[in-house]
Amino acid sequence: MKNEDENEFSGLGEPPAARDTSVEKPMGAPRPRAAAFGEGAEGRAVRRERGLAGPRTGLFQRTAQFLRDTRAEMRRVSWPTANEVKNTTIITLIAVVFFAVYLFSVDRVWAFLIERLRTWLGG
Repeated sequence: MKNEDENEFSGLGEPPAARDTSVEKPMGAPRPRAAAFGEGAEGRAVRRERGLAGPRTGLFQRTAQFLRDTRAEMRRVSWPTANEVKNTTIITLIAVVFFAVYLFSVDRVWAFLIERLRTWLGG
C-alpha cells in the first residue's frame, strides 16, 4: 500500500548505470547466444526437466500425428449449409456491384470537374 507522500513514480529509484563501453573485448570472444524462436525463458532444457517435452519422434511419426490432428479438427468444423453459402454469395455479389458502380460514378464526377477546371484555367 502506498503512503500518501509517495507519488506513482517514487518507487522507481535511480536509473540504471550506463554500460561501460571502454572495456575492450578480445576479438575472438563469442557473441552471446540468442534464444531460438519458441525457447525464451522456458527453453527446451526446462521443458525436458519438467517432462513436458516428451521424447523426440521421427519425421514420419510427427507427420502422421499432424494428419491425425488435422482430421480430428476438421470433424469439429461447423460447415455452412448450401443455402447459407448461396445467400452469402448473393450478398457479396450485390455489394461488389454496388461499390463498383459507386466508385465508377465518383471517378467520372471528379474527372468531369477536373477537366472543367483545366479548361476554365486555360490549360
